[in-house]
This record gives sequence, structure tokens and C-alpha cells, in this order.
Amino acid sequence: MSTSIEQSLHGISIYLIGMMGVGKTTIGKLLAHQLNYRFFDTDVLIERVTQQSIPEIFAESGEDNFRELEHQVLQEISVETKSVIATGGGIVERQINWSYLQQGLIIWLDVEVEVLKQRLAEDQNRPLADKLELLLQKRSSLYAQADLRLKIAANQTPEAIVEQILELIPTVIKSESEFSHS
Repeated sequence: MSTSIEQSLHGISIYLIGMMGVGKTTIGKLLAHQLNYRFFDTDVLIERVTQQSIPEIFAESGEDNFRELEHQVLQEISVETKSVIATGGGIVERQINWSYLQQGLIIWLDVEVEVLKQRLAEDQNRPLADKLELLLQKRSSLYAQADLRLKIAANQTPEAIVEQILELIPTVIKSESEFSHS
């Protein structure tokens, strides 16, 4: 099944956007495996480049510097094809980042804020977790610019979510004739 989806994607990358705690990394790895794509996580790449954890970057350099690093990583990774890329929750806040995201298929993983609060309650590695509702309010209209919005139920397994994504991809992919005319 995923072979035909893989062919219909024409090698374009898939960007997973959404709030922290929605499961972009977990789902991204599974999706990449299903599609025979590579997987990248922008936060992991930032940590590798800086040799610091995300909370350390926020504490020592501030959010603005983190967002600049995030932009640079996105800029570099956007040249890759056949990749699933899990992005940081705030990547959508910089308008310039959209020029890179829009080179691929953008999927918004959308989870209710109450579910996110439960998931993040024990996680000390999320510098902005205490501002969840405010961030979601600020970012929802930006996330809504995605090609595909996936409402995720609290009890939905990552595997079920990936199956749903694979079913929905053909509904938002341009046909080959549309690609050749653009």
C-alpha cells in the first residue's frame, strides 16, 4: 500500500507540525519507516549542532536565539527529499519558515490541550509547557495553514495515526500533471 503512496509523493518531504507533546517524533519515525523515507527531528538536530539540550539553549541563549537556530536547521534540511521531518512546535511562528515548509507536504497533528497537559505533566524538558493554552491560541491559525489537519484522539495509537496519515495523503497530493505545470 505505501509503495503507491510513496510514488504519488514524488519524493517530496513531509513536515509534521503541531504543539509539543502531540507525538511528532514518534509518529514521524513510524511514518518514515512506512514510506521508506529518512527521518529528521529539528530539535535533535539543534541539540547536535549546539551540543546543548533545548532547555539549556532557552536558559542560556533565550527563545529568540533558539528560533534562529531552528530556522537555520529548517533551511538546511528543506533541500532533502524523501524525508519525514518532525518540527518544533513554534517553527510556524516565523513567516520565513513557511517558505521552506511549503516545499513539502505539511501535516498538522492536532491534539486537545487537556490531553497535551496530561502528556507533558511529568516532562521537564519542555521549556514552554507551562504556557500551553496561550501558545495553542497563538499558533492555531498558523497550524491551520497545513495541507492536512489530523485530529488525534487521546487513546489513538501512533500506529493508527500513521495508518490514517497514509490513507489521507492521496487526498492532498497533486497529481503528476499538476506537478509538471507548476
